[in-house]
Amino acid sequence: MKYGNGTRHRAAAALGVLLAASITLTACGGDPSGSAAEKSEKSAKSPSKPGTSAKPVEEPLVVTYDGGLYVLDGQTLKVAEDIPLKGFNRVNPAGDDRHVMVSTATGFQVMDAVGRRLTDVEFKGPKPGHVVHHAGSTVLFSDGTGEVTVFDPEDLGDTRPKSETYESAAPHHGVAIRLVNGELVTTLGTEEKRVGITVLGADREEITRSEKCPGVHGEATAKDEAVVIGCEDGVLVYKDGAIKKVESPTEYGRIGNQAGSDESPVVLGDYKKDKDAELERPEQVSLIDTRSGKMRLVDIGTSYTFRSLARGPHGEALVLGTDGKIHVIDPETGKVTKKISVLGPWQEPLDWQQPRPALFVRDHTAYVSDPSGKRLLAIDIESGERLASTRLPQSPNEVSGVKGH
Repeated sequence: MKYGNGTRHRAAAALGVLLAASITLTACGGDPSGSAAEKSEKSAKSPSKPGTSAKPVEEPLVVTYDGGLYVLDGQTLKVAEDIPLKGFNRVNPAGDDRHVMVSTATGFQVMDAVGRRLTDVEFKGPKPGHVVHHAGSTVLFSDGTGEVTVFDPEDLGDTRPKSETYESAAPHHGVAIRLVNGELVTTLGTEEKRVGITVLGADREEITRSEKCPGVHGEATAKDEAVVIGCEDGVLVYKDGAIKKVESPTEYGRIGNQAGSDESPVVLGDYKKDKDAELERPEQVSLIDTRSGKMRLVDIGTSYTFRSLARGPHGEALVLGTDGKIHVIDPETGKVTKKISVLGPWQEPLDWQQPRPALFVRDHTAYVSDPSGKRLLAIDIESGERLASTRLPQSPNEVSGVKGH
């Protein structure tokens, strides 16, 4: 297989028919730090430019707001940089210890979070969608073209890294992941219908496919590299060269957002069962066992959103509820083992782009945004202790970060 920015492949077969595509992805107390807001206002007047000697940010976090990005110190949560950026922007880890990917109106832009600046490196494409890092590769999916881009995140810098591209048969809201052996798992669909997945070998010839996944959305990888892809009636599990369907226990049981862990063979997913709801506020989550092919539903007694799911350092399933608590679930038993109070009660807005509390986990720390209070909080997952808190000039929306240097 040749590598390079111009490499393209075509999907092998025509697509089936199913339901309409969705743009949606897949998702109190204590005194905040006033100094962070002051520092943010100061840095907004003199943002770092490429080539300047701005002080590196330790273990940086990146927070989006309406009109820009904050770069925060991961320990103190103080704002190190305020970077204006128009439009609705999204952030995801790039896969290395320095960069994040910023999804803008024109594509995926590379941000040097440690250096607190946006680079000029961009993977152009309309409707930038999912960013997936696994097994040393980062994979981008452009919904507007159906193009999949694969690169080594360790090659990121001020020049665009060498990359492989694969072109889906049709544009759609999709996702793809590259496995250890070079296989590529990617979704099948059109702008009107999404139907399943195809698995391509290292030579990008099709190995297997399944079109038994209406409304296919989202992915997660479990222990032993079992890949779970969400459907409107269950999930597809790809493992050891075979695709298996795990059915939902209800006729309509949509799983569109998942969180996996290398420490656990069980994947955490959301669970919606009201097909006709304008906005369903579910109170059950799903646990998909990739060993047995069984699904367990867990009632957590509160609703949550697509930004509520994460995994702890030991594989714990974490759900940020609208009751303001992080619900810690044992993925093997489905039991809620602990509830960590973080925020006051909140409600999900109807518009998916509007800010709502988000959960981002790095190592043993859970970072939770509080849009109504314009705050970001850091919580120790084991002890439930609040490690830090800061107030921001604008309401935070998405939260991401890197390990730092």
